Formats: sequence, C-alpha cells, structure tokens
Amino acid sequence: RAGRDRDEGVPAPTSARIQLSGMRKVIAQRLVESLGPVPHFYLTIDINAGPLMEAREELKSAGEGADAAKITVNDFVLKASVMAAGKVPRVNASFDNDAIVQYADVDLGVAVAIEDGLLTPVIRSSQDKSLREISALAKDLAHRARNKRMKPEEFQGGTFTISNLGGMGIDSFSAVINPPQGFILAVGKVTKIPVVDDCDQVMVGHRMSITMSCDHRVIDGALGAEYLKELRHLLENPALLMV
Repeated sequence: RAGRDRDEGVPAPTSARIQLSGMRKVIAQRLVESLGPVPHFYLTIDINAGPLMEAREELKSAGEGADAAKITVNDFVLKASVMAAGKVPRVNASFDNDAIVQYADVDLGVAVAIEDGLLTPVIRSSQDKSLREISALAKDLAHRARNKRMKPEEFQGGTFTISNLGGMGIDSFSAVINPPQGFILAVGKVTKIPVVDDCDQVMVGHRMSITMSCDHRVIDGALGAEYLKELRHLLENPALLMV
C-alpha cells in the first residue's frame, strides 16, 4: 500500500509557515526598494591574487600575532576599496531625487551574515584608517553583529558596501545595492587556476573575481571601470595598502 516504506508510527513531515522576523521584513522591503527603482548594471574583474597571497604569507612568517589580529585577504580588499574610492571620489555617492550627493567621508559597509539575515556594520571615515585599524574594526563589528550586540547607528548609513562570500566557497556573484548607496562590491574566493605568463608558459596562478553592482543614475560604465582599474592596481600591489 502507499507509504508502506515509511516506518510505522513515524509521523510524515509537514510544511510549516514561518513568520518573518522584524529583520527579514526589513530585508525584504529593502530588496524591493533596490531592485525595483534602482537601475542596476554589473562590472566584473578578475584580480591576480598571487601578490595578496604572498603578502599574507610574509606577514605570517614575520611572526604576526594571534589569529584575531591576523590580516586576512578580505582586510586587504576592504582597505583597497577605500583607497580606490579616494582616487575616484565620484563613485562615493548616492542618488537623491534631482541631485547626486558626493560624500566627503568613505563610510564602508561590511556585509555580515547572521542567523536572522544580513547586517552591514559601517566603518566610519575609513579613509583615515590604516589596514590594521580597518582589520580590527571589521572583526570587532562582525563579532558583535553575530552576537547581537550592536547599536542601530553602527549598521545604518554607509556610502558603499562590500559583500564577501569567498569564505563560503563562492567563485563569483552579483550583489544587490543597499540604497541609497551608489554601488556594492561582491567578492568571490581566491582560486588556483592555470594561467599563461609573459613568456607564454602555463603556470599555477591565483585569481579572485570581484563584481561591482552600480546604480546607473550615479555611476556610468566608464566611471565604474575607472574605479575597478584603481582597485585592481592596489590589490595586485598590496605593499601600497600597508603604507
């Protein structure tokens, strides 16, 4: 008879209606506000992450401190994104009805996955902070976000955001802009792949994909490309991030 292979006495699984938490309601509303009226377009670059990996190993071999104090690849990306915004300040902006607001400070949002959804703690005035300061602040904000110990003002605002899913094994993806911000960067994992060097020899290389989702009302293709050019230059020359 039907269902004969189910153990006797074991109830069949049932569907459930899970009420949205307050956070999930806000996330749903914000996504509609973003993908609906905000005209997204996407630019993707592949970074030669070999120099980043070498810089990480040099810091490690130099006797860097405890795990909590270690500079990660993501920390380099955070710092580089801030410095690139300083070199191309027109991307650090938002659309405001009949005007574009260009911000003096780079208030960097860092997407953090938590049980109820997603928070974006903000590193204020990040243009004034060193690589190690940004690293320490990002780790502290992420830790407090996951333990629900953040003040509302610490995850509100921000002039642009970085979302990194590389640690979860994602090669590349496109993220949704957090309005009214002008763009968001989606960072994938560092992958080993065969590459051809300047002498046409095949060798093992490290590559990392970064996709920039842009609000076309604020950032056009040429401006986004200019920003990504600066970002690539900084990430492929990580010594520039440590001065």
